[in-house]
Amino acid sequence: MKKSNINRRDFIQNSTLMSAGLLLGSASLMSFSSKEDSLHGLNDISYSNKKNRKIGTLEVSAIGLGCMSMAGVYNPPQDKSEMIKVIHKAVDSGVNFFDTAEVYGPYFSEEIVGEALKPYRNQVSIASKFGFDFSGNGRNGRNSRPEHIRTAVEGMLKRLQTDTIDLLYLHRMDPGTPIEDIAGTVKDLIKEGKARNFGLSEVNPETIKRANAIQKVAAVQSEYSMLERVMEHYILPTCEALDIAFVPWGPLCRGMLTGRFGYDYIPEVGFRRAGVPYYTPEALKANLKVTDLAKEWAEKKGTTPTQIALAWLLAQKPYIVPIPGTTNPNHLIENIGSLEVNFSNAELKEIRVALEQIPTIGFRSKEATLENQ
Repeated sequence: MKKSNINRRDFIQNSTLMSAGLLLGSASLMSFSSKEDSLHGLNDISYSNKKNRKIGTLEVSAIGLGCMSMAGVYNPPQDKSEMIKVIHKAVDSGVNFFDTAEVYGPYFSEEIVGEALKPYRNQVSIASKFGFDFSGNGRNGRNSRPEHIRTAVEGMLKRLQTDTIDLLYLHRMDPGTPIEDIAGTVKDLIKEGKARNFGLSEVNPETIKRANAIQKVAAVQSEYSMLERVMEHYILPTCEALDIAFVPWGPLCRGMLTGRFGYDYIPEVGFRRAGVPYYTPEALKANLKVTDLAKEWAEKKGTTPTQIALAWLLAQKPYIVPIPGTTNPNHLIENIGSLEVNFSNAELKEIRVALEQIPTIGFRSKEATLENQ
């Protein structure tokens, strides 16, 4: 098969010209099935990829918008006014689920999201995260003691310019505070109307179960993509058993699945990719073969590797809500366009077989998901 010449930079196609709101309302994606899948606890269920998906009490767009990079993680901090325009374009295009955290900046991402979404507050759902101590402008360890959670949430509400947080996550587990105390504090905040739903990020199945016994967990967030599939072993089955939504961060593997990086790519010094083990020269030689697979399918489908990667992720389960981050309005529309990409069960099985045959380097082991990160 010839190599696809469709990439993110050259993305010009009919879906860009279509109403993004219509894109969010279309597409029918199918889940996959194989012997290996059943070992992961993933069943062969066909479903319609409707406009919205459920996260606890929320009905959210099937693709959300991650707002971390707006505060500068893979790039310098962005101009607030320009990021507000990106968020407004997302709302106008049918996106109603926005993900941020106090640690992004710190605080800057929440300030952007709060200002941008204030005119739309009754139309959108905002997720944010607590779990760290701060000294000046720097992070100073983890802290989820009940009194600290309350202080953190008051600051979050002020920056987000709202009186309630739709999805309040524990960002990282504080080893010094029992999860029962954390869940109990969030339960009280929900009773007080300062939060609507409780989420967990980067925790193991046991922590999910213990938290859920105190306060219903609406969502678990962790890295998941065509490349990083370790969540399929223990985390996704736990979510399915407990009726918990799964929100993948890094659904494009920090840009690797967009096709923008070649085998000679060297991560920019000073930004997050530079310290990621799956971006070392040796790892890239192995991992970009998955990107090449996405390019092959993009050629077949007349779309882009980005859209193949997101559509594949959406097709795995109806409770999965990816939150690709971007600061680029064209990339935003491209991401939404993934809802136009359809897979049959046979195609998903073919992709799965191909993925399982590609060795990858630098990702978490199955056993690592049994530990809190």
